[in-house]
Amino acid sequence: MSAEKAVDLQFIAPHILQIKMQDRIGKNTFSEAITQGLMDAFAEVERLPDCKVVMLTGYDNYFASGGTQEQLLNLSDGRGAFTDRALYSLPLHCPVPVISAMQGHGIGGGFVLGMFADLVVLGRENIYTANFMRYGFTPGMGATFILPQKLGVSLATEMMLTANNYRGEELQQRGMPFPVVPRDKVMAHALELAQTLAEKPRVSLVALKDHLSAPLRQALPATIAQEVAMHTVTFAQPEVKSRIATLFGA
Repeated sequence: MSAEKAVDLQFIAPHILQIKMQDRIGKNTFSEAITQGLMDAFAEVERLPDCKVVMLTGYDNYFASGGTQEQLLNLSDGRGAFTDRALYSLPLHCPVPVISAMQGHGIGGGFVLGMFADLVVLGRENIYTANFMRYGFTPGMGATFILPQKLGVSLATEMMLTANNYRGEELQQRGMPFPVVPRDKVMAHALELAQTLAEKPRVSLVALKDHLSAPLRQALPATIAQEVAMHTVTFAQPEVKSRIATLFGA
């Protein structure tokens, strides 16, 4: 699948640009097609002066599913690092506000990607999980930074340590600070938010986004370095490679 097909970029309303991940074969894991497609799409945002807000979403029941099995096995063999392509922080560095319309499941790095947006909408029926430790390696993709920032320390710590699956409805009951609506209402709710933003002057939106995200952008690199250091230790365990081989996709 080409990057153009894996990630669709189009205006869905005046000033509102939708970036849609739709790699049906890979179920929106971070394949090369998805990765390059997202990087190209967010780069294009900077060249579109008419864009005031980005809606990031997936297809059907999948928002984003994190790393591929091949990528995780490569990491367990000491080949590469998640920092080779700074996919996770694209929403944070986008000049205009980004809304994650998480209409489907958000798994591992896919959940983390969504949390790097400025605004988030979740579906009640969907599964959201920071499941890194299910395979025995410590979280990456900036998870240990952005999840406590966005969800609060207690819930983020539980999600990362246990690697459990959480339905959106359960996260709502646990105090999730984002709208959680029926799955089939996620896109409409996100679009309503986007239209509210699109009423504002672009220059003002860009200035405020830059100001609000500056502390996050400045603090993130130190945590990323710590996550990479933990990966050097935790991915090297034979048990981790075995877990990736046997549990992935199960």
